[in-house]
Parts: sequence; C-alpha cells; structure tokens
Amino acid sequence: MTLATAPASAGSKAASDEFQLVVFELGDERYGLDIATVYEIIRYQPVTAVPQAPSFVEGVINLRGRIIPVVDLRRRFGMVAGELTKASRIVVCEAAGTRVGLVVDGVSEVLMVPADAIEQTPEVASGYDTQYLRGIAKLGERLVILLDLGGLFGETDAAALVAAAA
Repeated sequence: MTLATAPASAGSKAASDEFQLVVFELGDERYGLDIATVYEIIRYQPVTAVPQAPSFVEGVINLRGRIIPVVDLRRRFGMVAGELTKASRIVVCEAAGTRVGLVVDGVSEVLMVPADAIEQTPEVASGYDTQYLRGIAKLGERLVILLDLGGLFGETDAAALVAAAA
C-alpha cells in the first residue's frame, strides 16, 4: 500500500506506523485518500461539459488558469446520483498522470491512521474493476474505504482525462 507516512516527532510512534488520510463521504460511506495525492479541496463550482468524455466525467473547470477534468465519483463507482449541496466539494488530486477533480458529497476530516488499523480489501470486493481499493481502515466502529487513484481509471479513461485537460 502506498500511503504517505506521518512525520515522526519525539515521543510519538515511528513515521512508518501511521498514515495521513483525507476522509470524504459518498452517500453513507466514508472513503480515504492518501493526503500526499491531494493538492486542494474546493467548493463545487460550475463545470463545462466536454463532448464524448467518459460518462463519469462531468467536464472541466478552470482552476487558476489550469484546466482540470472533473470526475463524478458516484458515477465512476456505479452509485445512484446524488444531489449537490453546500457540503459538496471537488477534491483536486493526482490520478491517471494528470490533475483531476473528484466530486464528493463532503469532506469530513484529515486523519492519522495507525498502520495496524488497516485491513486488506475483502475478497468480495477484489474484482477487476476494484483495482482502486487498497484496504479498509477500522477506526473504532467506523470503517473508511481506502482508495488508490492509480487504479481508478483504465488506459482509455486515463487518455480521455489527459485529453480533456489539454
């Protein structure tokens, strides 16, 4: 699992014992991204549609002069479409070799997660189309599904994202 480790400080666990995650919601589920892959989190803003983009690509935004493709994670995961609210955010991160905005229902927190709280992805969720699942963090009664954006898009989808950003 390639998650950034937290810096070690005097009297704390070693740096390799904890991971720092950005936690966000889609529906009733919590997902986590390695904070090292996240550039910024912005409020949802209008998106310009791109013709013939994959169905889960909403379009593009202009973020301080840079064109960023915007992906609806609900559609990418085959979930029911959700309503945009004041809590909706675009998580700008690195995926498929380009900067991408991920539409999420809300961002709740940044967490330090002990390495021993992370379990492998269960067999029931380890099919071909789930290469982006890297494990599940058990935090008390809460579960956070860990994502690896490197596996989120196939070659065709990655090429479409790069083309949309060009």
